[in-house]
Amino acid sequence: MTRLFLLLLLTFLSAGANAGNYAQRDDVQAFVMEMQSRHGFDADVLTALFRQTRPVAAAIKAIMPPGDPGMRSWHAYRERFVEPKRIAAGQRFMRIHAAELAAAEMRFGVPAEIIAAIIGVETLYGKQMGRFGTFAALATLAFDYPPRAELFRGELEQLLLLAREENSSPLAYTGSYAGAMGLPQFLPSSRRRFGLDLDQDGRIDLATSPADAIGSVANFLAGHGWQRDAPITITVTVTGDGVQALIDEGITPQRTPREMEAVNVSLAGVGAGGTAIPDQPAALIDFITPRATTEYRLGYRNFYVITRYNRSSFYAAAVMDLATALRVSK
Repeated sequence: MTRLFLLLLLTFLSAGANAGNYAQRDDVQAFVMEMQSRHGFDADVLTALFRQTRPVAAAIKAIMPPGDPGMRSWHAYRERFVEPKRIAAGQRFMRIHAAELAAAEMRFGVPAEIIAAIIGVETLYGKQMGRFGTFAALATLAFDYPPRAELFRGELEQLLLLAREENSSPLAYTGSYAGAMGLPQFLPSSRRRFGLDLDQDGRIDLATSPADAIGSVANFLAGHGWQRDAPITITVTVTGDGVQALIDEGITPQRTPREMEAVNVSLAGVGAGGTAIPDQPAALIDFITPRATTEYRLGYRNFYVITRYNRSSFYAAAVMDLATALRVSK
């Protein structure tokens, strides 16, 4: 066991000794008082919520990084999401919800297959939305997982605001171990900021309304800077002494391909006769698989926008590859 894991385990066991007694903890009471002063919440009501909330051991276990992570494998990651079952489900989803996808694409400029692929990667089109109580999961991570406590306290705050706005109990929401909800797995902050009533029934429902989920995903991407009809990513072959330096610059688009060539990196598109490479700012990203040839892609602005959904180049590339499969199958 790592020292960090032992520390977290001891912290959690200490909290567990007072299971159901979150309300008596000083850090929880400080949060309650902050919610009262900042947003006018009733401190007694919040204290009662925490009094009936138990720590969720499974949330701590799920969020912990692996003890021996080893080398990441792009091929293994991709196979989890770009596979026949998910492609077939995505085809059905796009066929059934063609009108809603077209409406979202027209409004926000996000291709229908990108929207569908994100929902497919996130929840297999609603089959894997999670069954954790959102309030309990967020409380556990907010007060018993120090490495990301600030993030999850912020999301717990957003959940309480969301519940008040929707005149619902904070205990009524369910989702993933990390507090993500509905078909698109929005955290409460994204749900409040980007949730969209696309079906215009007077409420935003990301759990049972595919239309609202579709519109909300498109709204999220547009809100993070999606560019209509702009390039997303292209697979390339690369050579030259400057390759690693470009990779080390990260996934934020900074240099055009022409500028990359100026620092001794030669690029060629992959495909029959080579693929035209848009000369717009991009990032050079490597996709490593142990004992296999490394794949390289240029990630343009829209690729970076997909990583705002999940801060992983593997995630964005899997979304793109699933989207490509869905587009080809239309």
